[in-house]
Amino acid sequence: MSSGATTARAADLDAKVRRDLRTLAKFITFYCERRHAGVEKQPARLRTIDVTSVCGRAVPLCAPCAKLLAHAFMKRLVCPLAPKPTCRQCPQHCYAPAYRAQIREVMRFTGPRLVLRGRLDYLVHLWL
Repeated sequence: MSSGATTARAADLDAKVRRDLRTLAKFITFYCERRHAGVEKQPARLRTIDVTSVCGRAVPLCAPCAKLLAHAFMKRLVCPLAPKPTCRQCPQHCYAPAYRAQIREVMRFTGPRLVLRGRLDYLVHLWL
């Protein structure tokens, strides 16, 4: 972390934003655990937000998934739309094309598997 940057903690964020960030982290973590099982992972760290504070635990990810998480967190934090629609229904897509393809793959892979594991709250997230 750079010494001049302030890091946002979970308490500094709106409840909906916190929930969205936690959901993003859970989806990307699940995906990374399954798809990148043999790859070395480090706890995700961002300069502008305390990931552990938001998620309630460290989020171990490989380097590409950590970059995706950072991009997703930043885009969610600066979203100008209120209320925020799901990315699929958003009139202005803010993800860079490569990240948009990656997050789509993460959602396609993770969503059904989490629902099958009994996580019905994610089913709601997928349709909203």
